[in-house]
Amino acid sequence: MKQSLQLKISQSLTMTPQLQQAIKLLQLSSLDLQSEIQELLDSNPLLDSDVVEETSNSQQGNDEISLDKDSTESASAEDIDTTNQIDNDKISDELATDSQWEDWGYVSQGSGSSRNKDDNSNFDYQGETSESLQDQLQWQVDMMNLSDIDHAISTILIDAIDDRGYMTASVDEIIEMFAEESEDLVEDLENNNQIEREEIEAMLHLLQSFEPAGIAARNLQECLLIQLNRVADDTSAFRLAKKVIEQEFELLSSRNYRQLMRVLSVSEVQLKAAIDLIQALDPRPGNQLTQNTAQYITPDVFVSKDSKGIWGVELNNSCAPKLKINDDYAALIKRADNSPDNVYLKNNLQDAKWFIKSLQSRNETLLKVATCIVAKQVGFLEYGEEAMKPLVLNDVAEEVEMHESTISRVTTQKFMHTPRGIFELKYFFSSHVGTTSGGECSSTAIRAVIKKLISAENQAKPLSDSKLANLLKEQGIKVARRTVAKYREALSIPPSNERKKLI
Repeated sequence: MKQSLQLKISQSLTMTPQLQQAIKLLQLSSLDLQSEIQELLDSNPLLDSDVVEETSNSQQGNDEISLDKDSTESASAEDIDTTNQIDNDKISDELATDSQWEDWGYVSQGSGSSRNKDDNSNFDYQGETSESLQDQLQWQVDMMNLSDIDHAISTILIDAIDDRGYMTASVDEIIEMFAEESEDLVEDLENNNQIEREEIEAMLHLLQSFEPAGIAARNLQECLLIQLNRVADDTSAFRLAKKVIEQEFELLSSRNYRQLMRVLSVSEVQLKAAIDLIQALDPRPGNQLTQNTAQYITPDVFVSKDSKGIWGVELNNSCAPKLKINDDYAALIKRADNSPDNVYLKNNLQDAKWFIKSLQSRNETLLKVATCIVAKQVGFLEYGEEAMKPLVLNDVAEEVEMHESTISRVTTQKFMHTPRGIFELKYFFSSHVGTTSGGECSSTAIRAVIKKLISAENQAKPLSDSKLANLLKEQGIKVARRTVAKYREALSIPPSNERKKLI
């Protein structure tokens, strides 16, 4: 085989650092974007935040963005002017000053930099002050006059209680844990194990007398009994409720009400009164003291209807501050100077301009995709989930002339504020199911219909999955029983046997 040299010309797509940055910003959520912007503001002296005073006519701190293409282009041009993007070609060769970098310091007065803030505003975060469930129980233990051993046992018991308020360890496990933490009492435990078991049982009953009622129970049955024993009631319904929990808890759990009435020899009215008392109890008493940190969602776009009945979309500009080039630092750059300080300024200026451009591209893409989604899902905005239309990423990609991967990035962890609530952009995409008329129906709409049918069912005879499938077929929706079960489980709705109730 003869060896030879060949010259071949080919094209390939290269991911430049600027393109990588644009893709990264596109897939960031609003919270992550704020962190990314703040990190760059702290590291790049050429980038600055453009703080603009809010006008009284602004709506929720957001500048309205028109859906018209021409007005969008003019708004984009105006944003470029306000961000003051400086081209390297426009920087004069002869600057007004020949001062060195060291003479200017880190930042000059009046630069408007976000780093030039009052030192008195630097406060350290001290953490949350809310008490946990264990802290609340330990406080109640400390209010009692207990011996050292009882206090140690109660501490171990409290540590074994989960956030729901249930005891997660058995008596034998508590004995082992107590022996490991109290090595000086190991011999006493071995010589008098029965007494120690009774001591643990006594401390467990003491904890069960604490607030909230039902705390430190070992199972749901014991939790409900503890709460019933706190009630000063001697009616027939109360006695029947206690008897049901103590003797026929399995039948109650399986909702076998007919069998319960036969075993207890009671009427349906009597059993319903007892079950109403049981359902008024709290199956998770620990949640009353458990502090759940609220997770707030900041919408990226707002959707509203104008006076003419046309739905419009606007960006939430409060998610990220407006950025601009720092004029003072940019003025220090000299074209022909290759000193380390000047090169450092040039590189940071280029990075700042690319970041502003990438951020503007992100906003334009997000607005374009959100507008397309709203245009295709007007039925949902007008009538609700049952009017949701089938929509896939490819539909939007073809409409806005972008790749599906771009649509996937821009709709992930981005939220839309509508008159019907706040939804992730991914929520508006759903698969389709065929109808008897030859059309298509969104899976989101089918779930809404299933939820509506179940909410209107006879609770004494709840609808099975097969019956739901037949009802959907009558409405022209062809869906199998297993598909109905899948949609029902996605809605966190239990099966028919667990939804059964007494009238």
